[in-house]
Amino acid sequence: MSTTTTGLGLERTRRLGVETTGIEIIEESERTARPQDLFWPWFAANVSVFGLSYASFVLYFGISFWQGVLVSVIGIVVSFLLCGVIAIAGKRGSAPTMILSRAAFGVNGQKVPGVISWLVSIGWETFLAILAVLATSTIFTRLGWGGGDGTKVVAAVVVAALIVSASVAGYHIIMRMQSVLTWITGIVTVLYMALTIDDINWSAVQDIPAGSTQAVIGALVMVMTGFGLGWINIAADWSRYQKRTASGPSIVAWNTFGGALAPVVLVLFGLALAGSSTEILDGVAGDPIGTLATLLPTWFLVPFLLAAILSLVSGAVLGIYSSGLTLLSLGVKLKRPQAAAVDGVLLTLGTFYVVFVAQDFAGPFQSFLITLGVPLAAWAGVMIADLALRKRDYDDEALFDPAGRYGSFDWAAIGTMVVASLVGWGLVINTFSDDASWNNWQGYLLGPLGLGGRDGAWAFANLGVLFALLIGLVGGYLLRRSTVQRQESGTA
Repeated sequence: MSTTTTGLGLERTRRLGVETTGIEIIEESERTARPQDLFWPWFAANVSVFGLSYASFVLYFGISFWQGVLVSVIGIVVSFLLCGVIAIAGKRGSAPTMILSRAAFGVNGQKVPGVISWLVSIGWETFLAILAVLATSTIFTRLGWGGGDGTKVVAAVVVAALIVSASVAGYHIIMRMQSVLTWITGIVTVLYMALTIDDINWSAVQDIPAGSTQAVIGALVMVMTGFGLGWINIAADWSRYQKRTASGPSIVAWNTFGGALAPVVLVLFGLALAGSSTEILDGVAGDPIGTLATLLPTWFLVPFLLAAILSLVSGAVLGIYSSGLTLLSLGVKLKRPQAAAVDGVLLTLGTFYVVFVAQDFAGPFQSFLITLGVPLAAWAGVMIADLALRKRDYDDEALFDPAGRYGSFDWAAIGTMVVASLVGWGLVINTFSDDASWNNWQGYLLGPLGLGGRDGAWAFANLGVLFALLIGLVGGYLLRRSTVQRQESGTA
């Protein structure tokens, strides 16, 4: 049975405004995107002013401003470069990332990383929605419009409705929306920087003492996980409409440029702001966007709020669109818009819980991020190795056939991911033991490997994410080389 879309799919999308294409292969006639088109969704999703607040998380590692600059630039660019590499799979196979992952893990074996990917996407989109609600409450309070529970309820409903409606509409609507949001959020962000540049105290910034090597590595891993690695599981979702003849290096370059440009500028500016004031540094943990708004004149609060919400919604839309595709790849029998709607309900419930029940979300979120970041990094390593080994486009039919050349389970890939994850979890610790006690089991290899145990200097370096990525990459390349050769020769 053919798994490509028909030409009617695109016509229905243009007529109804809702993308009906799900996880099937995109038909050749519909692959009309150019590499430069990738700039818009990646830039719009990452121009969020939340990037400014990420600087506080960097400085919390106890490193200097210049060390923060170094880890921010390297971490952001390299992590989005890895996204660009995964995006090549999209143009080779014209299917969602987790469907293409079947070539490496097997048609059914892909469900192992698929569940991790779905959880990461759900977590990210819910987190962004929470930020938008809290920012609305803080700014409304300052304006004297009331920022209590009533405001939060309305904000949560509106934000969730925006995110779900856009993600249900699908790829073509999202691409047009992102190109507009890029200009709106970009202009307001530049104005924010112009209005707050006088709040930077360069003397205080320069006086921040330097941190240890372990702290620098820990901050680097946190930046990589929070930016590019947080998106890597959906990178091919936005390149699947690229022509098969599109330049691979161009796809990598535009993906990296679009994703990294805004975060680099925002985090560097944020480092200067956070390094100038302990109030900003400490306030970001509870309400990142609202804390940044305290520096603004009253007349600019409404434009800032609208831009902040739109930028956060933009990022959440990419997440929920892709989480819906991932849900379908796991075998859930729904249409793509329905899958996006299901994830939208989960997003709404999660937002209401955190805003109205949980006392703190920054700590548990970062603990969650590092925990899932380990197996996600392991999957990324295996996937990148698979891409490096392949010389041909994917076999479209085999991606949906457990009896095809990719098989039902690739135990070498699954085993590599499991081993990499176990090693990775043993080399990270839960730095939020009070807020996320369910994660206190991590770090079990720090003592046996002579790294000082859970209380040693290396405990905060988050080496596990890097080791998981490297083990996945090297293990996937060495253990699956002959498998990929057999698959491409048609003898698997």
